[in-house]
Amino acid sequence: MFSLEGQKALVVGIANEQSIAWGIARALRAQGADLAVTWLNDKAEPHVRPLAEDLEAEIMMPLDVAEPDQLAAVFEAIDDRWGRLDTLVHSIAFAPRADLHGRVVDCSAGGFALAMDTSVHSFLRMIHLAEPLMTAGGTCLSVSFFGSTRVVRHYNLMGPVKAALESAVRYAAAELGEKGIRVHALSPGPLATRAASGIDHFDEMMAEAAERAPTHHLATIDDIGAMAAFLAAPEAKNLTGGIHEIDGGYSITA
Repeated sequence: MFSLEGQKALVVGIANEQSIAWGIARALRAQGADLAVTWLNDKAEPHVRPLAEDLEAEIMMPLDVAEPDQLAAVFEAIDDRWGRLDTLVHSIAFAPRADLHGRVVDCSAGGFALAMDTSVHSFLRMIHLAEPLMTAGGTCLSVSFFGSTRVVRHYNLMGPVKAALESAVRYAAAELGEKGIRVHALSPGPLATRAASGIDHFDEMMAEAAERAPTHHLATIDDIGAMAAFLAAPEAKNLTGGIHEIDGGYSITA
């Protein structure tokens, strides 16, 4: 079995025990990684801090990616305490409700820009700050969805946003590969998370996915965590630029 013993990992995006980022954080810690964990704001802290403490996170801080000073502060804290970073996990996305629930062709310029900044460019900003700390190589992970390449009813604006994220993953992987820094997106099928609750008719989407998937099972946050932990391991050092589908085969069906 591979080990992440001694690795240093930053996990961004835990909201509660149903979060994909929580599944990833648990898997990284189970394999021996030391963690830095962030929460969005004061309202989120009471829900996230106890989880971070359960994982013995060595760094716990607020992080709203719309606040440049907060992002810089997180990476400064990592540099001060660890002097390096091995794994970056970016599991955040956002679109204004009105734009998310409407047609893509009707979305506002402001809503489109905010969705792209929060869901895509924030990942690039994090990679930019992580690069100097990944002197021995490292792994940068984000989270996508099948709606990036296929039209999924009610996914709406997040489809183009996730398509942009996947393209950013490929370009970042190409640019950083020679430094041993790998970049991936994890692409689970629909599963019940706080973020997904903002999408119209999401229960119907999950039921349809379970019916269509060859395994007839939806992915769990533990499934996603297992894949993330493997991609962060030295054994995956020659894998990069991948969009890894963890969906029971849902994405291969017509």
